[in-house]
Amino acid sequence: MSQVSKIIFVLVFLCFTPFVLARAKSGFQDQQGIRIDVPVDGQVRIENGYGSIRTEVWTQKYVLVSATIEGGVTFKRSPVVIQTRDKLLSISIVQTPVDPQAVVHLIVKVPASVQTEVITAKGEIALTGLPVLASLKTDSGNITAELPQPLNADISARTVEGVIRSELDVPLSEGGRSLRRRVGVGDRTLRVNTESGQITLFVSGHVAGPAQEAPPALIGIDKPTTGVGTPASSSGTEEVSEGDVIRVDSQLVSLNMSVIDRETNRGVFGLNQNDFQLFENGAEQSIVRFDASSAPFDLVLLIDLSGSTRDVVKLIRAAALRFVNAARPSDRIAIITFAGEPTLVSPPTLDRERLRQRIETIDTASGDTKLYDATNFALQRVAGSSSSRRTAIVLMSDGLDGTVPGVSGQRGSSLTYKELISRVQEFDGVLYTLWLNTYYEALHPKDTQPEAFDTAHDRMKELAEAGGGVFYEVDKLENLAGAYERVVTDLGTVYSISYRPSNKTRDGSWRAIRVTVNRPAAVARGKRGYYAN
Repeated sequence: MSQVSKIIFVLVFLCFTPFVLARAKSGFQDQQGIRIDVPVDGQVRIENGYGSIRTEVWTQKYVLVSATIEGGVTFKRSPVVIQTRDKLLSISIVQTPVDPQAVVHLIVKVPASVQTEVITAKGEIALTGLPVLASLKTDSGNITAELPQPLNADISARTVEGVIRSELDVPLSEGGRSLRRRVGVGDRTLRVNTESGQITLFVSGHVAGPAQEAPPALIGIDKPTTGVGTPASSSGTEEVSEGDVIRVDSQLVSLNMSVIDRETNRGVFGLNQNDFQLFENGAEQSIVRFDASSAPFDLVLLIDLSGSTRDVVKLIRAAALRFVNAARPSDRIAIITFAGEPTLVSPPTLDRERLRQRIETIDTASGDTKLYDATNFALQRVAGSSSSRRTAIVLMSDGLDGTVPGVSGQRGSSLTYKELISRVQEFDGVLYTLWLNTYYEALHPKDTQPEAFDTAHDRMKELAEAGGGVFYEVDKLENLAGAYERVVTDLGTVYSISYRPSNKTRDGSWRAIRVTVNRPAAVARGKRGYYAN
């Protein structure tokens, strides 16, 4: 048996303002770990890319954090970072260990009243008890949830390539890979998601039965200047368009709103929940969750490589690196490239050095341009995660899917544009589009015709509008990096709001949403309604 050393170490608080630092110092270390006070209705986000996370719900009103290291590894400083801001407490492992084989395990005890998000890469997740909202997500680790009796919760669990073992009296679907049901009155919420791991759900005092076998499945591919962009024009009005649709999850409606000053067109920062009023069909609603513009995102950089030469790819790499450098340290970034098929260059990660290494592997790609299929691929990876972390897709393309009328010699996507628009409208996140101008004059009937470029431009703009984001025009590739930086800046003005509609009838009718901001000239820009299905 190899020698394994496990130690409990002192956690280092890294905070960004003197006010936050003062709050962090109010915590203290006891014999079991670090104690941090958290508001009764606060949020706790726990992320560990180097090991497992065990979360326990307890009766105390504060959070208790401890960690162990396997392998006798030494660190220049603690790899655990704790940040507090407003009602959000963030606990994460963000520093790469000296020894890449090191394993860091987190143990976190939370009050039942807080919303809790738990994320790992390969590590396992274990939850004992159930807070008011729990979101558990891992790329390839297993997830186990021991739920309390009596159980009253909205439960959603999904694994892409694994199986679900469940003691709950709830049928499974998708060959044992999906579960969704309200148990009891549903006053709590549980969301569980893993790409390839196994999910185990059982009630305290019981053990789950044998796993249901999933059918064989194919494994998806996992392989500065001025005038950098022109945002789509915005009137700043509060008019509702029935084309703007948001997805309703267990009667919880979530909105991502970019708040700008109508007079200057600049973002408005520093708003809190009390600055917003929200109305559904004219009736004011109670906001149950609020994420400030400073809350982290999962960002997906979706890059069109079709027709790119090696010199062009060099510029695309440089622009992607600028995007990574401009993003906030707490934002996880994923990168997908596509031409004929989408390629996952990097799954969501906080590790900036790993992202830079993966970007350097980006190379030319062949095949018909399947923009719509690639966008749907990104939507499935993000929208299907059921994570409470905010999400945004940033799509760079000339929009010339092979199915666009007038595009020469390509078959294009199997998904139609109409189908894609519908899925973007249901996306519970934000979609930004950067249209790259690749226009050339057609000299032959078999060349791509001018009307195809016009259609591609208009569809890229429509995708951004349907996704609640911003459309940017990039006249030449050299300006792409600057456009990416503007997107990052704009994302810093996005606030996220959730509410449970007072009208709980699911009659398929259109529900118009109006959001007002208690600041002079401030206007909220985003999706403006949903169908109550």
